Amino acid sequence: MLKKKSSKIVAFLFLLLMAIIWIFPLLYTVFSSFKSEEDIQTKGFTFLPIHWVMVNYQEVLFHNTSAPLAKWFMNSVIIAVSQTLLVLVIVSLAAFGYTRLKFKGKNALFLFLMATMMFPSVVNLIPLYKIIDSLGWVNSYLAAIVPGAVGVFNIFLVRQFMTGIPKEFDESAKVDGASDFQIFIKIILPLIRPVLTVVALFTFTGAWNDFLWPSIVFNDVDKMPITPGLQLLQGMYAMDVGHALAAALIALLPTFLLYLFTQKYFVESLSLSSGVKG
Repeated sequence: MLKKKSSKIVAFLFLLLMAIIWIFPLLYTVFSSFKSEEDIQTKGFTFLPIHWVMVNYQEVLFHNTSAPLAKWFMNSVIIAVSQTLLVLVIVSLAAFGYTRLKFKGKNALFLFLMATMMFPSVVNLIPLYKIIDSLGWVNSYLAAIVPGAVGVFNIFLVRQFMTGIPKEFDESAKVDGASDFQIFIKIILPLIRPVLTVVALFTFTGAWNDFLWPSIVFNDVDKMPITPGLQLLQGMYAMDVGHALAAALIALLPTFLLYLFTQKYFVESLSLSSGVKG
């Protein structure tokens, strides 16, 4: 009993240390964003601001026409939300087809789809850009939304969850005259809501934090999302640490709030066997 209690104490202390290591830089960033540039440059390391100021946020949000942070923020919202909704529709329908529908070559096609996961995403950058350019989508929201609309891992995740739903539900619905689409909408979709929550969280976060692809397809400053835009902001304020920290926190805010308010559903969704009980 004593040995078990000691192991719990050691585990708690280790996790506490890891939490402190992770949260300390974040807190320092938050507090430093409220410091004046003079305090940051001349006062050395001080955790709390000597003089609390809002000038960093005011400058990057309202007084910077060459680096429109507010516009970048809205661009990211449009791209991330649109891509998340599109992914949920396509992935759920694809997983339904692979688990519920019967067609020739279904298993071979799914194995081929899974095999594409072995290739790093950077391999597709040049051909993907050629396709986007030929469609005339460069510098448009479609260039950032459509290429990320299908994730093989997301299809696999939803498919594995869906296989745990008894097919007797489908058969009972078909006896009552329901079509495949009605079965998907009225039976399958409500049951796979937990795993779709995970897919939505990962997709939104991935789209919001994506840096490489938006940096390639956007060269118009006003149409950029916030993540690649931060690089331009940092270049413009190479010696202005306060501006860079304030902008970084603004970019972090949506994903932080998303996980803060959905962590309950996220933890529950990690169990792929929680879709159907009984």
